[in-house]
Amino acid sequence: MIDFQKLNHILELNGKNYYSLRKDKIVGTETIRKLKNNEGYIDTRTINNICAYLNCQPGDIMEYVEEEEESL
Repeated sequence: MIDFQKLNHILELNGKNYYSLRKDKIVGTETIRKLKNNEGYIDTRTINNICAYLNCQPGDIMEYVEEEEESL
């Protein structure tokens, strides 16, 4: 799964927060919920907007993490 926990750190480094992303019309409220909770799908246009806003690369805001298998 793609994990967006790195986004918290880069926002902080830039003096921003999730509210800034919404206020500056980078992403909408529902997308912010998805980013915070690592739920659903985030499209490449959204990733592009965030990277342009924070002057960073996609790897700075997200990473692939293997999902644990559910035990029976």
